[in-house]
Amino acid sequence: MANHKEKGLKSWPIYLYVPNLIGYARIVANIIAFGESFSNKNLFAALYFISFVCDELDGRFARMLNQASTFGAVLDMVTDRVSTAALLVVLSHLYRPCFAFFLALLALDIASHWLQMYSTFLSSKTSHKDVKDSKSWLVKVYYQHRLFMGYCCIGAEVLYLVLYLISEDQPHGVIKVFMAGIKQKSPLMLLGLLALPGWAIKQIVNVVQLKTAADICVLYDLERNQRP
Repeated sequence: MANHKEKGLKSWPIYLYVPNLIGYARIVANIIAFGESFSNKNLFAALYFISFVCDELDGRFARMLNQASTFGAVLDMVTDRVSTAALLVVLSHLYRPCFAFFLALLALDIASHWLQMYSTFLSSKTSHKDVKDSKSWLVKVYYQHRLFMGYCCIGAEVLYLVLYLISEDQPHGVIKVFMAGIKQKSPLMLLGLLALPGWAIKQIVNVVQLKTAADICVLYDLERNQRP
């Protein structure tokens, strides 16, 4: 919030608005992208990728300009989750035989992060990435090593984009389309193969995170019920 003067309000330098502007640009880019998702694959992929890059930039600029806030962090995560969820819905339509698979990934992603955020507040922590007391070594490694977490997050998004770009007009299963792309030695498939391990690790982390966060919620209720 801007500082007050004796008369009126002090205006912020324009550069301090950069993190917010980047965040809002992400939302606009995603709205346009998904509006074109079934008619212009290249435009969708470009806008979605730009939005994904902006995800890193807004946080980096916020920390650099000392503009980091709880609201900004929550809005950033909500934008991430909504973007990924919408892409998974699109993929569920492009790969109709695998409809349930993509919806299961969507449910896991949202439930895992929502419970992680809720358990964070119950533990009186300020960030869902504060996992130093987590019982899972994998969750600790994931959140405490930015390069590792970055690879997993980027791997998941890149794999989804590759699946989107190689999808055919007639709906087929993911494995069939994936194997066809490998036989054709498509550069996109090489990118998808490099991203696959990161995607797989991220799904494992989501499952473990869901379990550990649920345990924290249950423990909180048990301790509250034992209070006189």
